[in-house]
Amino acid sequence: MKARLNPFNHEATIKPMLKMEESVVSSGLEISLIELVKMRASQINGCAFCLDMHSKDARSKGETEQRLYLLNAWRESPLYSERERAALAWTEALTLVAMTHAPDSDYETLKEHFTEEEIVKLSMLIVTINGWNRLAIGFRSIHPVEKDRAAA
Repeated sequence: MKARLNPFNHEATIKPMLKMEESVVSSGLEISLIELVKMRASQINGCAFCLDMHSKDARSKGETEQRLYLLNAWRESPLYSERERAALAWTEALTLVAMTHAPDSDYETLKEHFTEEEIVKLSMLIVTINGWNRLAIGFRSIHPVEKDRAAA
């Protein structure tokens, strides 16, 4: 795979995305929840660059490897809280919106665990990571490769 371009070389154009990122990271949502949502959306979208980045970010912020490994099967694992489950279901619903149309059942579950303001914050987080995924995939952003693995 060959990188197409680096969108960060166009600072004025990318600035609104950076502002959105700043906003969601400082939204008051739990850091662990933010990282799980970023990981789950990136799994669905198949964004290697973002998966690499956010798995490292999540681990550095205290997330366990086991929860990251099992994230793709969160529905079958007891490792996630009900609040996290509601957020992950909403993440899937909005990431796959063309197929799901954001089901009422997912929204109703979300309302049991999040305030209206938090729902908007969570939704903006999902919108933002989906935007980053589309930029990284579209421009073929390449994640760093471990030197030991690169030689193999």
